[in-house]
Amino acid sequence: MRSTPLLAVSIAAPFRARASARAVALSAALAASLVAGASAVAAPLPEESPDTVTLKSGAVVQGTVIKRTDRRIWVDIGPDVVVVDLEDVSEVKSEAPAPAAEVQREDLFFVAVESPTMSPKEHAKVIGPAVIKVRTPGGLGSGVIINREGHAITNAHVVQGETKLQATVWFPEADGSLTRKDIDDVELVAVNSEMDLALVKIPKVDGREFVPAPMERDERLEIGQPVFAIGNPLGLERTLTQGVISTPRRSMAGRAYIQTDTPINPGNSGGPLFNTRGEVIGITNMKLMFGENMGFAIPARYVKDFLRNREAFAYDKTNPNSGYKYHDAPERTREGAPPMLKDSSGGGS
Repeated sequence: MRSTPLLAVSIAAPFRARASARAVALSAALAASLVAGASAVAAPLPEESPDTVTLKSGAVVQGTVIKRTDRRIWVDIGPDVVVVDLEDVSEVKSEAPAPAAEVQREDLFFVAVESPTMSPKEHAKVIGPAVIKVRTPGGLGSGVIINREGHAITNAHVVQGETKLQATVWFPEADGSLTRKDIDDVELVAVNSEMDLALVKIPKVDGREFVPAPMERDERLEIGQPVFAIGNPLGLERTLTQGVISTPRRSMAGRAYIQTDTPINPGNSGGPLFNTRGEVIGITNMKLMFGENMGFAIPARYVKDFLRNREAFAYDKTNPNSGYKYHDAPERTREGAPPMLKDSSGGGS
């Protein structure tokens, strides 16, 4: 049985004050060449190597992860620092778990303070179960759970005019697998048709807690910022797509939307748009027809405002104007009152 090669790279100049300037960019091709026996200076591993980075080439880098972004990871291997592109990484393991981000509860939702930056693949394992599928007799969409009690956000047009809602939720298990559950009797709590937002409440199953996703604490949106979406386009459950922010503020119909080239299709409606910290920065709700990768999301600040003022949009099933959308009445084809109203009551006008 072939053993996994262990890779340790040394740089001639010592790593101390100017580590970032002396960091080595390590790609899969370089790793492969080193494993194949190309000239390289081997260095002893640090006394404590809590982190192991396994490359797609089969090489292994052991050391301490000192920094990571959505594209690269920096590993201190002792006297030097190795920079690895995440696209070349197959797995990152750490014996010492990273400190959890501080969580602050605000109303029904919560925010995370200084949450770590990771790749979409890594975030999907943690916050992926927060994304749900919302099904109605008239169609389906997506949503995101915002607290452990089961409150979730989706689009108003997904649930508009419906009284029977079903949610599909994925619960994580101890072995890393997910258990899929279809939950009926989902409650419609509030609907804001103008903002295209709806708040629903999912009943608990067997007392299990839901996995929520944090809302963005402060709006920090930039053109070109990497983002990703998880949803159920065309019913294809738990589909992840990624892209960048095309513009953080696109005015349409008098409102500002986040424009992104992240692929969004019917069924993504109501699902979350995440940043590389795993925070919900928007709720996807539409795309331009006949346009390539021109999707839009409702900014998180509007979602927070909707949640804080949900009483103003509370759904009342006894009120026909609450949560329902009616078509305009057809125009009359003839002048005057309809014949059925011309009776002996003296009306008819």
